Amino acid sequence: QVQLVESGGGSVQAGGSLRVSCAASGYTWSGYCMGWFRQVPGKAREVVAIINEDGSTNYADSVKGRFTISKDNAKKTLDLQMDSVKPEDTSAYYCAAGHVSPYGSCPPRYNYWGRGTQVTVSS
Repeated sequence: QVQLVESGGGSVQAGGSLRVSCAASGYTWSGYCMGWFRQVPGKAREVVAIINEDGSTNYADSVKGRFTISKDNAKKTLDLQMDSVKPEDTSAYYCAAGHVSPYGSCPPRYNYWGRGTQVTVSS
């Protein structure tokens, strides 16, 4: 059974830092892209950061230079370090895993999702 379990959410003041983590189990880990997404009620889910199997990363423009995605292949964990947070970063954050395409790129859709962890940034 595939499980992605997020942790580390909470409340933080603007300008502060927070780290959210995701523990994966029940699938092979290798051959997958991992990503962090976020969604607020009434709005579409948006990608925050993606890390490919080879370690290459991509970030949403809104978080570039402030957030860092990383993974530990041995532990099957995914982290998102959030620095210089802003009130607009307030959201539920979701961890996801998707098959790497035959061309080595990350997919447009992800196969497995966690239940999310709430991050609230106060001004």
